[in-house]
Amino acid sequence: MGKLPPRCSDLRRIRLGATPVECGCHFSVWAPYAEKIIVHLFDKFDREIDCFAMNERRGGVWFGYRANVKPGDRYAYEALGKNDPQKGFYFKEGRLLVDPYAHILSRPFEFDKNLYLNDQVKFLPKCIIPNSYEDFDWEGVEKPNLDRKSTIIYEANVKGLTMLNPQVKEEHRGKFLGLSEPQVIAHLKRLGITAVQLNPVAARMSEPFLVEKGLSNYWGYNPVVFMAPDPRFAVEPENVLDEFRTMVKALHKNNIAVILDVVFNHTAEAGFGGPVLSFKGLDNRNYYAFATKDDGSYDYENYLNVTGCGNSFNSDNLCGLNVVVDSMRWWLSVMKVDGFRFDLGVTVFRETHGNSKFAFEKYSAFAKACFCLDEFSDAILIAEPWDLGPDGYRLGQFPKGWSEQNDVFRDTVRRFWRGDNGLIGDFATRLLGSRDIFHKGKRSINASVNFVTYHDGMTLEDLVSYDNKHNELNKENNQDGTNSNYSSNCGVEGPTDNKVILAKRAQIKRNLIATTLIAQGLPHLLAGDEFSNSQNGNNNAYCQDNEISYIKWNYSKENENLIKFIGNLTLLRKGSEMLSELILEDDPSNFKNRKYQAHWYMPNGRPMRLENWNDPNQKVIMLEVGTRDINSGEHWLIFVNETNNDIFFTIKDAPDGRMWSALIDTSEEDGIPRRYSDKNNLINVGAAHSIKVLTQVTRTDVLITMSNLK
Repeated sequence: MGKLPPRCSDLRRIRLGATPVECGCHFSVWAPYAEKIIVHLFDKFDREIDCFAMNERRGGVWFGYRANVKPGDRYAYEALGKNDPQKGFYFKEGRLLVDPYAHILSRPFEFDKNLYLNDQVKFLPKCIIPNSYEDFDWEGVEKPNLDRKSTIIYEANVKGLTMLNPQVKEEHRGKFLGLSEPQVIAHLKRLGITAVQLNPVAARMSEPFLVEKGLSNYWGYNPVVFMAPDPRFAVEPENVLDEFRTMVKALHKNNIAVILDVVFNHTAEAGFGGPVLSFKGLDNRNYYAFATKDDGSYDYENYLNVTGCGNSFNSDNLCGLNVVVDSMRWWLSVMKVDGFRFDLGVTVFRETHGNSKFAFEKYSAFAKACFCLDEFSDAILIAEPWDLGPDGYRLGQFPKGWSEQNDVFRDTVRRFWRGDNGLIGDFATRLLGSRDIFHKGKRSINASVNFVTYHDGMTLEDLVSYDNKHNELNKENNQDGTNSNYSSNCGVEGPTDNKVILAKRAQIKRNLIATTLIAQGLPHLLAGDEFSNSQNGNNNAYCQDNEISYIKWNYSKENENLIKFIGNLTLLRKGSEMLSELILEDDPSNFKNRKYQAHWYMPNGRPMRLENWNDPNQKVIMLEVGTRDINSGEHWLIFVNETNNDIFFTIKDAPDGRMWSALIDTSEEDGIPRRYSDKNNLINVGAAHSIKVLTQVTRTDVLITMSNLK
């Protein structure tokens, strides 16, 4: 055996995986209970050409070296030892395993029960030994230096975003390279997007029960390994790393960040009786969390399932923590992504303390790693602040530096614009950054990720077109997916030609988008909403890898208006300090000594009183934000009117040399007010079921401002 590379000499930071060196390749894998690890080598036709046993072990890590093995060669592991699932051991002769530290796979995982049971060579994709990670030409393109408060997130599925785009090269549709094409990036810039959040891109496998139904996991929330981009998204699987980085480089070149949706909470190996693919076959006992028996010992037939997916990945154990942290470092440093959204983020923060089994710990070892490691210092970290385990709802409880999906914002805003009563106070709170949740003075106002649509739920178009979910095509008798959609069909369930209903739907969509983009916090938009994308009422389209889920790039008049509307809102947000980050003069976090104030008024200009806030029928309000000095700085008025009538708002006169200018009016088809001056006081009118945004400008400024609107 050859000498180990120097970077492997320190056991505290062993480089796991396959590491090519000058004359061959070093292999290392964590498998503390294995009695023997065999490395199998294959050609590109899956024919085995060599195998050898790792002959050095240090602690729980096995090492092996093979001469004349080079980048591009393919391999898999075989772990031998006890095969006793009841005791947590899944070692079995002839069973091939994927390296948890693999970065390239020969092909996608496709579950085939017959092959899985009878032909492991044909069933298992092979790991490909990578070339040097420094050989990609970034052409001097650096990560965007974006101010966090200017982040505008656009959530997209790699396949679904470009699959039906006729302007994308056919061979690039549904691939990483599709997102790098100029037409796609031009669309993102037109919307004003600063960050693309991609549904999981790590190698995954569809659940066996889906395969039996003829369906597949389209969203990708069922990973096998964490560091290998899924070959599905590559034109050439062996070139997947370069194709991914080409996409990242193209987005970065246009000042658009890349956020990966990562699934570190479970794997496709499921629970007891589930497939053995990687982690389970190497160290099932430590990579996963288990219930305990009455005597305190672990019940290895009973996986702790706080994820609803059969197992829970255990970041409380060092091996689990290492693979999660190493995965993040890999994506940040080698693939140059800008941050992560953590699916079921509570699970990654769970630890074992005393008699408490697998409980959420705000300052877990994982959280501390994110604080301490340099690679994470500038990374965007967004948590889905819940899982399905005990005390799993943790909105507002993540550490400083983290942002969180704010489902309270989603539900409040949906219900308010649906016309529900008794929400004016809650709506106002959401508009100013949910300070009740994110602890004014302790967390950044941008801790709240504001959204009304996400991948798991109805699209914007479906929110205004369906009263009920329609998930029949998922083949679960419409039992899957939430029943709490807070949607409204506006009078007709599904598609209609009724112009009145269509106009009402379009206006509600503008209200929902406007609220998201003017509220304090980080705005999150769902790809396809700008095209009025519909999933036919399906609010759980995770298994619909077809046109139900794919984005239809339909530039109809209505959609063009919506695209322009979004672009105008993002333009205004980026151009305003207060719209992007309102720090009030009485905020404990006001270290910049800002002099901003916020005041709420009735339409008659009188301040909102307690009885007004508590009035269940109150659906009209005016927000004034600005500096204490009315002659300088920013000053904004926001009219909110969720009644059936136009409302006249009494506003303060602008000081000499200034005027109030209306910039956004959701009652208009394109959101652009048709009345820009206050000559006849019509600027004071807030139309029924609308938001109107005004700003105080000089008469020269208003001409410049309005010329920027599209």
